[in-house]
Amino acid sequence: MSTQSCAHPLGAAGHRRMMMRQSQAETRRQQNVAKRSMTKEAKQLAGLIAGLRKSLEAIHKERASTKLTGAEMGLLDERRNNLLLTIAALDDRLSAVQGLINLGRPHIIRVH
Repeated sequence: MSTQSCAHPLGAAGHRRMMMRQSQAETRRQQNVAKRSMTKEAKQLAGLIAGLRKSLEAIHKERASTKLTGAEMGLLDERRNNLLLTIAALDDRLSAVQGLINLGRPHIIRVH
């Protein structure tokens, strides 16, 4: 009768180490997915902001080039103000997303 030990004994400590490695690998995968998602969001936000700034320029040109009634000027001013607020909010979001990416701390997206 030969008594051979198992080639890969785990025991309680070995099992915990294996589980920790799997957990760390899963966390790394989730962070990679989150980073890709946030990078995509940053690109989309930058494109959207650029488009809104072009609209803002068009409003400035329209306001300066033609004779407008008071009501038309008011509407253009309201559109301009709404665009400025939207651009400011999107700039804040873009800054936050880029900051998290640069820190290497992307938000982990939980999929249920």
